[in-house]
Amino acid sequence: MQNRLMDVVEKTAVKASVPAFEIGDTVDVHVRILEGDKERIQIFNGVVIARSGVGPREMFVVRRIVQGEGVERKFPLHSPRIADVTVKRSGKVRRAKLYYLRNLSGKAVRLKERYTVTAASAQAKAAKAERKAAKAASRKEKAAATS
Repeated sequence: MQNRLMDVVEKTAVKASVPAFEIGDTVDVHVRILEGDKERIQIFNGVVIARSGVGPREMFVVRRIVQGEGVERKFPLHSPRIADVTVKRSGKVRRAKLYYLRNLSGKAVRLKERYTVTAASAQAKAAKAERKAAKAASRKEKAAATS
């Protein structure tokens, strides 16, 4: 009985659209904050250093440097307090947890950027390959005409 009830609660607690981000990504987390009867959105930006949990219990940790001090904040992914998570840049990492960043300072904290192939960059590559093929064909024609 209790397990079935927990399954129902977990299914309803999960957000419909979960933003896609990974470990090492620099993200802006839009957090809803209640001040009296007013509600505002505050942005917490930093590097995602960990993700844990599954389903409605999934959490992620974001770390940033404020006035020379490291500040980490843990967010529940499916919380109604989280308005949005936007990815600013993707970091190239080979680990699941980036706790080693706590011991680094200055430029050493920066991660290499992971570049993703977009539709525009794929089209540009295809156009470049076409131009290269056309140039090679014209060279062959000139070589055949001169010999």
